[in-house]
Amino acid sequence: MPNASKIMIVDDEPDIAELLEKALNIEGFHNIIKAGTGTAAINTCRESRPDVMILDVMLPDLDGYEVCRQIRQFSHCPILFLSSKNDELDKILGLAVGGDDYVTKPFSPKEVAYRVRAQLRRMKYRQEPGDTRASSEIVIGPLLIDTEGCRVLLNGRDLELTAREFEILQYLAENRGRVISRERLYEAIWKEDSFGCDNTVMVHIRHLREKLEQDPASPQYLITMKGLGYKLVNPYEK
Repeated sequence: MPNASKIMIVDDEPDIAELLEKALNIEGFHNIIKAGTGTAAINTCRESRPDVMILDVMLPDLDGYEVCRQIRQFSHCPILFLSSKNDELDKILGLAVGGDDYVTKPFSPKEVAYRVRAQLRRMKYRQEPGDTRASSEIVIGPLLIDTEGCRVLLNGRDLELTAREFEILQYLAENRGRVISRERLYEAIWKEDSFGCDNTVMVHIRHLREKLEQDPASPQYLITMKGLGYKLVNPYEK
């Protein structure tokens, strides 16, 4: 059955873009848009509002990391990086600038299509009405998390979070006051084995604090329990 979701492929190699498009078509995705440069990707994303973006790191003008940085100023669509670099630091950088997944070349086009589907499932889960949770809003002092509208407000001000940051904050909020280990957090959000997850989780927590905390170096909401994990608390409750 065709999927109406709009998928954007950003790659300057036509053969790779065509290969990805065919794999997505097989999985039922036919609403595909393409761009071959970083500048075109930013402009097309702004105009077309894709549901998921597959973004090559090596582009002829701007690199994928810079493209992601700029896109995060106006869009929170999931971004899957494609890269020939398998270095851990490159993966961390991709996540740090707002990426949601990272696939190294050579890759299986079918795997990429499955990862796209996984991102869409997560988006649907966050947006689906009639959620079995008691309320669509979680309130922690002046922090309000609207789980249906995928919005976070602090003192009435919207916080611009990436899809992954929202998932992490929502999960911690649903378990507020409890200590959540990095391993448990990774497995809950990424749906993968937690082996070697420390850097990935730490990068996302750091960026979440930069948006949530008045002083990220001395957090009041997102607390680190040394050697144990993290917990979300209400700083106004004694």
